[in-house]
Amino acid sequence: MSTSPDYSSVDTSVDRAPATVEQLEEEGDVAADFIEGLLDIADIDGDLDLDVRAGRAYVSVQAPEGGSVSLIADPDTVQALQELTRIAVQNRTGRFSRLILDVGGSRDTRQRQLEQLVGRAIDRLEGGASQASLPAMSSYERKLVHDIVAERGFVSESYGDGADRHTVIRRA
Repeated sequence: MSTSPDYSSVDTSVDRAPATVEQLEEEGDVAADFIEGLLDIADIDGDLDLDVRAGRAYVSVQAPEGGSVSLIADPDTVQALQELTRIAVQNRTGRFSRLILDVGGSRDTRQRQLEQLVGRAIDRLEGGASQASLPAMSSYERKLVHDIVAERGFVSESYGDGADRHTVIRRA
């Protein structure tokens, strides 16, 4: 059994300055260690890939042939694992993390779900509604929604605070 990294020392001062590529690579390494520990505990086989794109560290967990990654690939589960991983990275590095976690293609699955959600909202607008509100979602998901909406020729804005922050779509 492998030993887990020590995430117990919590630094309450969190640096929110933009991270350098080296810092993002460190975030990816810390996140990979944390995820590997969780996978070991759950006895789930997965291959990890690390990347840095657009000012974020990306960690992908892929299933090897016959792997069991699908057990934790539900988008809601991945969102929870991402938040836990971000906390672990923040505790280790002292920096706020905007890390993105993908498990077994969950990000692609969520992208398709958001495209369908936006499509239904646009159908309501084309049916005469003046605006269409979407449910609350994470900042990353809201960003994806804003991109989808713009591609379809509509405009969107986010409203609310914290866990209640949601997107409203209108005609351009």
